Amino acid sequence: MDISTIVGTVLGVATVIILMMMDGHVSIYLSEHAAIVIGGGVFASTMIRFPFSTMLHGLPMGMRFALQMRPLDPRALIEEITKIAEIMRKSGPMALENHKVDDPFLAQGLRYVVDGYDAEFIQNAMEKDRDTFLGHLDEGQKIYRAIGDCAPAWGMIGTLLGMVGMFANMSDPSKLGPFMATALLATLYGALVANLFCLPIADKLHLKLEEEDISRSLIIDGVLQIRQAKSPGIIREMLLSYLPDHHKAHFAEAEAA
Repeated sequence: MDISTIVGTVLGVATVIILMMMDGHVSIYLSEHAAIVIGGGVFASTMIRFPFSTMLHGLPMGMRFALQMRPLDPRALIEEITKIAEIMRKSGPMALENHKVDDPFLAQGLRYVVDGYDAEFIQNAMEKDRDTFLGHLDEGQKIYRAIGDCAPAWGMIGTLLGMVGMFANMSDPSKLGPFMATALLATLYGALVANLFCLPIADKLHLKLEEEDISRSLIIDGVLQIRQAKSPGIIREMLLSYLPDHHKAHFAEAEAA
């Protein structure tokens, strides 16, 4: 569970509600006209950009990944793969059959090794699995980014429609206030949808995509080296290339100690 996504969303919604209550009753910020403009307009624009099946798949998938993605620690992965390499070197591949790992992608690679698949098959299968997963993440972040991009524009369209109604009824002062409120609320709804929900989720999915790409590529290389029975030291040195410099320094200090 990604706590920061939940806390950030709750904090943002609470901030908006508190500000609404400070300025008056929350009900004055409710507008069916603005909701229809944003909801219908955003949905229409997104349908034009993406196939309907992609939307039905990408929207819930993106939300699920944003909320439930596992934490990634490349340093812990390197340590785990090094430990597995030591077991493989000492006791052979069958000793890995009872070795439990938390990462499902790494566990899948170890099953290939235990079952005796050749290195080429393992590489092709794991790279295909990685690319498919990253494609799903990319699909989700593109949909949420598209919604975030068009929501403010539809808010402006709602504002323009409200202003047209306001100017068309200048002779009736009682209608000016409601039309102006509708115009402003459309912009408010569009800004909230984009900046509180969709664009932050898109950015988080993009960040997770990059993290998963690094971690899964690291796992693939580690599993292939284990399959070839390389020494744990060589495997560790090769996998350290995936880490930024400050993490490499951490490993060097730990070994020196």
